[in-house]
Amino acid sequence: MGSGAGKKPDLHKPKQQRSASCGCAQRKGRSVLCGSMLFALGLVSLLTGQIAADLEWSRFRGLWRPKRISHYEPIDIWKSKYSNFYYGCSDRGPNFSSAVHENRSNGYLLIATSGGLNQQRTGITDAVVVARILNAVLVVPELDHHSFWKDDSDFADIFDVDWFISSLSKDVTILKRIPDKVMRSMEKPPYTMRPPRKSMPDYYIDQVLPILLRRRAVQLTKFDYRLANRLDDDLQKLRCHVNFHALRFTNSIQSLGQKLVQAMRKMSSRYIAIHLRFEPDMLAFSGCYYGGGEKERTELGEIRKRWATLPDLRSEDERSRGKCPLTPHEVGLMLRALGFANDTYVYVASGEIYGGEKSLQPLRDLFPNFYTKEVLAGNDLEPFLPFSSRLAAIDYIVCDESDVFVANNNGNMAKILAGRRRYMGHKRTIRPNAKKLSSIFKARNSMDWETFSRRVKAAERGFMGEPYEMRPGRGDLHEYPSPCICQRPAP
Repeated sequence: MGSGAGKKPDLHKPKQQRSASCGCAQRKGRSVLCGSMLFALGLVSLLTGQIAADLEWSRFRGLWRPKRISHYEPIDIWKSKYSNFYYGCSDRGPNFSSAVHENRSNGYLLIATSGGLNQQRTGITDAVVVARILNAVLVVPELDHHSFWKDDSDFADIFDVDWFISSLSKDVTILKRIPDKVMRSMEKPPYTMRPPRKSMPDYYIDQVLPILLRRRAVQLTKFDYRLANRLDDDLQKLRCHVNFHALRFTNSIQSLGQKLVQAMRKMSSRYIAIHLRFEPDMLAFSGCYYGGGEKERTELGEIRKRWATLPDLRSEDERSRGKCPLTPHEVGLMLRALGFANDTYVYVASGEIYGGEKSLQPLRDLFPNFYTKEVLAGNDLEPFLPFSSRLAAIDYIVCDESDVFVANNNGNMAKILAGRRRYMGHKRTIRPNAKKLSSIFKARNSMDWETFSRRVKAAERGFMGEPYEMRPGRGDLHEYPSPCICQRPAP
């Protein structure tokens, strides 16, 4: 059997046998040839598909983007000249089926979120999508009461729960709690599990759904970033609909937030909002040093011990990699270098600032028209003071309504607000290019102001919130919601 494999055909065999041998060899040759052709066609199809996708994105952004952007081309620091050509679009597609009714669902999905307000916001957004994937009824998510912020607010204390339920009724059935009758009929309490971070939909179908069908209720814990970033467009649009439309703050939070916006607008027709993450725990976690001597090293070193798994870091290495949050002074210098005048009105959203007023004073000197929620709200803020998430929600509103939004590092609030502002018309949103800025700040005393300003402007190209900075697949959807951005027809 097979001892002649690899031998040449015997030309002395009868003709019929030779034909069979030759035919077999020819068929094998044709099979190899066909296989090679199919592989080549598949490769060409893959490449042309990618090229087509790139061309489609080029058409999306290329009509309004200059072919070449000079580092010396003037830029409107208050508003992109291309922003009016785009708008947010998260409407349901024609083939997106209606929400499954409670009686025909696969069970009840409970969610326990994690972290601060904006980290929990991502969890709530993804919870709706996971409920959709599982054909489950979503119970209004439970907020985190045990994290660093120690805020015991419930969902209904921060978000308009009735609006949340009704605005998503076509996509997912949502209840405030599992009906008592159903709870009494369950043999066991809801099964508790924690999905891996950024799990694909297949994980929920293969691992969660069988348990849901068996137990009728599943609770997913520590639910933050537990769903993959890349999903099909219909599910991405659902994410956008939840984040940008369904999650509306309560009337008490919304009214105070708008009151502060109006106060800023009465003083100036436009203002900058700066989100400053410069709390002691934030700086300790970053491993960065800010020139405070042994006192700073000791204080932040003690705080850093909370995280036993953090590696030892060299501050200079982290700074050169762009991993250190900008100081309040550096934020002010960047904004002045970009062209914002000394009389610009500034709203600062922050928690506890490490170094207190001493850290803030250089920013105040650069922008004397300096306001916070504490200054603007006065006694109206008192009912919210015990609740960090409600205070963060007020800051969120004032930052969202600003003409220009700036953050000193790319945390959860900065990312979510950047995504929302892109969705709402590409409002000017400045993200520091910390990697390039670190060397510029380090050498600023060796250059004149004009040189410093020119270098900062060059470094910030591509970090000013222009529409062309977006590209499908870039970054988290919360920050770059490209599937939910549509282009207006050319005039």
